[in-house]
Formats: sequence, C-alpha cells, structure tokens
Amino acid sequence: MSTQAASSCQQNGRRLQKDLAGGLLLVFLACLALWVNRDLPQGSLDAIGPAMLPNSLAIAVGLCGFLLLMSGSIREGERVEGLNVRAAIFVILAIVAFAGTVRPMTIGPLTTPGLGIAVAGILTIMIGGFASPDARLKELIVLALGLTPACMLLFGDLLNLPIPTYPQYLNSIVPPGWSQKGILRGIVALMFVSSAAIWALGRNRPRSHPETE
Repeated sequence: MSTQAASSCQQNGRRLQKDLAGGLLLVFLACLALWVNRDLPQGSLDAIGPAMLPNSLAIAVGLCGFLLLMSGSIREGERVEGLNVRAAIFVILAIVAFAGTVRPMTIGPLTTPGLGIAVAGILTIMIGGFASPDARLKELIVLALGLTPACMLLFGDLLNLPIPTYPQYLNSIVPPGWSQKGILRGIVALMFVSSAAIWALGRNRPRSHPETE
C-alpha cells in the first residue's frame, strides 16, 4: 500500500512540474512582449495603433500561462522529461531570422536588409519547421507560401499596421502606377498560386511502386 502511495506521489509530482513550467514560460513571454512594445502607440478601436494587436495577444498568452500555473498547482500534470535540443536550436534560429530580416537591423558594422514579412515569414516557417525530425521540405514550402501571404494581408492590408510586408526596393522595379497595396496584393496572389501549384503537383505525382519479382 505504501509503495502504491509513493508511486502515486511521484507521478503527481511529474505531472505538476510540466504545467508549472509551461505556465511560467507563457507568462515570461507575455511580459517580454509587453516590454518590447512599450514604446509603440496603443491607439484605439477607431484608430488601431501598432501595439494594440501584439499587446492583446501578449495579454491573452499571459492569461493562458496564469491559468496553466493555477491548474498545475491544484491538478495533476506531467514532468518535463528533458530538453529537445534540436527543437530549441531551430526555434531560436527561426526567431533570430525573423528579427534580422523583417526590418533593417544594425549589428556593429553590419546592417541586415529589411525584407519584410514576405521573406522573413517564409524563413521563419521553414527554419522553425525543421524543429521536428519528421519535417518535409515540400510540405514546409507549401505551408510557408500559404501562411506568409495570409499574414501580409492581415497586417499590411486589413489592419494597416506599419510593418514592412515586402522588400522596399521593389517599389523602384514595378511600374510607376502601382501603389504599395497593389504591390502587396500582387505578391500575395503570387504566393498563394505558388503554394497551390506546389501542393497540386505533389498530390498528382504518381507514387512509385516497388518492383515485384
């Protein structure tokens, strides 16, 4: 009986730690996001500022983290078994890639090009996708070319947030009559069509069957 009780306590301890760790991580990320956006104007519902959406998401993430902390304190959870080094490396690289390419960034004597969400989003999804050992390149390409233009439409067209959506040098390449939103929508359409074409080609490709003796 005592052995069963000890085993039950050990299992409860394992389940508790994972909930607490997840809750603490979400609360930390929420606080970090609010601190990073502290200098951006919040705006109002009539005139949405650049900080309103990220701050709202940060608050929602923080609330989820708080609920996880409360749940982990009173309910059973799982222990964090160990750190997935591969996943951690690729996720960190994806975050760095997005931060270094969405806007120009000066690091000592070097300045990274500002390529906007069009490039930064694709890089982030592609690099972050390889955190899983089961990642497939073609599927990641389809996903990146599908999610990135959706984000471009949301932030650059619908919400009109001051976030670079595409490389600004394109303004000097396209015909003079094109507006910035026209360029944005053209890139979005091209990405969506490319994603659908790659998906369709992969689906229609005949599968090779092993030769039978």
